Amino acid sequence: MITFETLKYKNFLSTGNTPTTIQLNKDSATLVVGSNGAGKSTMLDALSFALFGKPHRNINKPQLVNSINGKNCEVEVTFSVSGNRYRVVRAIKPGNFQIYKNDKLLNQESHTRDYQKVLENNILKLNHKSFHQVVVLGSSSFIPFMQLPAAQRRNVIEDLLDIGIFTKMNVLTKDRYSKLKNDLNITNNDINITQEKIRLQQKHIRELKEIDLKQSVKNEKKIQDLKDEADLMEQRNKQLQKQFDDTWPLLSESINNIVSNQNTLNSKKTTHNHDIKSLVKQAKFYEKNDCCPTCDQLLDVELKATKRNEIEKNATTINNALKEIDDDMQSLQDKLDILKQEQEELNKIKTDIRMNEGTIHHCNEQVKALESSSLVKSIDTTQAEKELNDSEEHIKKLEKTKQSQTHVRAYIEAIFELLKDTGIKTKIIREYLPVMNKLINQYLQILDFFVSFNLDESFNETIKSRHRDDFSYSSFSEGEKQRIDLALLFSWRYIAKMKNSANTNLLILDETFDSSLDADGVDNLIKILYTLRDDSNVFIISHKQDLLDGKFPAKIEFKKHNNFSSASCS
Repeated sequence: MITFETLKYKNFLSTGNTPTTIQLNKDSATLVVGSNGAGKSTMLDALSFALFGKPHRNINKPQLVNSINGKNCEVEVTFSVSGNRYRVVRAIKPGNFQIYKNDKLLNQESHTRDYQKVLENNILKLNHKSFHQVVVLGSSSFIPFMQLPAAQRRNVIEDLLDIGIFTKMNVLTKDRYSKLKNDLNITNNDINITQEKIRLQQKHIRELKEIDLKQSVKNEKKIQDLKDEADLMEQRNKQLQKQFDDTWPLLSESINNIVSNQNTLNSKKTTHNHDIKSLVKQAKFYEKNDCCPTCDQLLDVELKATKRNEIEKNATTINNALKEIDDDMQSLQDKLDILKQEQEELNKIKTDIRMNEGTIHHCNEQVKALESSSLVKSIDTTQAEKELNDSEEHIKKLEKTKQSQTHVRAYIEAIFELLKDTGIKTKIIREYLPVMNKLINQYLQILDFFVSFNLDESFNETIKSRHRDDFSYSSFSEGEKQRIDLALLFSWRYIAKMKNSANTNLLILDETFDSSLDADGVDNLIKILYTLRDDSNVFIISHKQDLLDGKFPAKIEFKKHNNFSSASCS
């Protein structure tokens, strides 16, 4: 279990040079209040930045530094895991990233990205997305579980169930399979070459035994034919080698350029898809809201129409860009297929060269044997037979190696099937799905939302309501969606506790009470908070001080003086 203890930050967003310190494990529930812009959500951004190098909200890193002081931005968080106490320090201007274990600095020789992986994979054992599914429910840039794509939903559940190791194993297995496939191709090529060598050697031995001194004239002609054949092979090999040397570097460079362009287009496509989602969210906002949810001011009809037109225009532009990207990617793939075919042809040329070299060698050997036949009455084939025996022994070893590689390949292919998303991971997820669905429905009932909610193995929802009609998550109102998000959050925390994967004492509700919950929903949510175990520490960030004051053991009030935020505890 991760037990968060303290959070300290200075010169972070609206916080000045005087550090703000928050005790994260002091009280079971703490109400965090303050006016707009006073710095309530800053503590959440600071915690996210300390752990993952990026804030909770969509804020650029340079903007995290206090704009008045402009330097010495520093965030520090302490927590305990498995009896060890950790302290993470992250700073901007000057930059700094340090991890202390029991007051001893961990090795910093690795790259910052690898150092972050140590923190996420070896210490916290959860990433930014998983952290915000079991620890935080926010109203800013956080995306609830039900609004995540299917692949990201699966990643969150894999982290909760601690089965991400199978994904790593799958990557390692792919690498091993790729190497084995290459080794098997090399073995097959060696077998083909050795077989050709044996065939030529057997032919050579037969010809040696058939030679007679009386056939010296014929031998001379044979010698010349062999020399001509060897010369022809030499010329052919020079042509093939020049063709290979002239083409291979350019071909490899072209393939690499196309792959690089594909990666660039994929990156652009991901960015455009993200922009489309953002535009959809904006369109829904102007479609469903007639007044600003923050300041309660009415939204002008012309303003809404203008905004919708701008959104539609931007969406059209992005969709056109996506179509162009798809066309460009298809064009690149067509070119890549052609280049791959050309590369395969070059590999065949290389094999032809090696086989021709074998033929040249045996032609020269036969020439030497025929030239010496005029000096002796009998030809000794001992050396040729010895070479034949060596080649036959060598091909036996190659066949044995191939059999072993083929056997291993069969095992690796079987492992592939097990490590696929439809293999071991799905079996484990299938075992936990009934527990997950049961927990979700229990929390929904506590929140007075009486629906039948079920997730399938692909984490697509089936929701039955009213007269058992089928609904989806997007069919419900914002208040009902909020109840589903809360039920999922508490369910994931419970699953994390069962698996001890992302189990933590900390739960932060960022303006959850201020959004779409009605009065009954607020009361029911408070009930759930009181049912959490004793080692839970809940922070409720809210504007509704009058409604929630006195309902929690502790309170932190943020105020802003002279453009600097400060916190007072009570």
